[in-house]
Amino acid sequence: MTGTEDDNPSETLAERKMRFLFALRSRGVTDTRVLTAMEMVDRGLFVRGIFAGRAYEDMPLPIACGQTISQPSVVGLMTQALNVTPRDTVLEVGTGSGYQAAILAQLARRVYTVDRYRRLVREATDLFRQLDITNITAIAADGSFGLPEQAPFDRILVTAAAEDPPGPLLEQLKPGGIMVLPVGQSDTVQSLIKVTRTSRGFDYEELRPVRFVPLVEGLGSE
Repeated sequence: MTGTEDDNPSETLAERKMRFLFALRSRGVTDTRVLTAMEMVDRGLFVRGIFAGRAYEDMPLPIACGQTISQPSVVGLMTQALNVTPRDTVLEVGTGSGYQAAILAQLARRVYTVDRYRRLVREATDLFRQLDITNITAIAADGSFGLPEQAPFDRILVTAAAEDPPGPLLEQLKPGGIMVLPVGQSDTVQSLIKVTRTSRGFDYEELRPVRFVPLVEGLGSE
């Protein structure tokens, strides 16, 4: 998706959303359940302030606490790779705006999402309540350690980049479970990785280059 919404001021909201879904398909998001979930969750509700008019463009946008709401096609591709089933319990590391968790909630039985910034957790929780999404639990915590009190998880999604998949998260993945996360030593060279836990250990599959904020230990100041 190119340009800004101002390029076509007469375009209706419905037309923007239709173009949004077309862009997802054209960038490789083909799973019907994922597309349906992304159609049900209005990204416009998760983008505030001066960037609200660009909510239906396929681009990352700034949010509070120096974080970003991810590019929709990347959200779709990560969700697709996670292969969530209706019986799954999912851990998301990096709540951010809450957009990704809201999509996962359409696909999974239960979603736990953690973020180091209390403000983001509060604001996302308020949005989940407004949208009547009842199967998400948002917690302010150091996501690099996962959520051991709720482990193990069927699926784990990490929306911040570490140099390697964090050991605590690997340990909290059920046998047969899948984790999708960006890994890389800098914010310019990162790869999206799919990790599957098998009876022999872990299988790793490299999916595509990406760019995410770094996974930082500890709680934030906000």
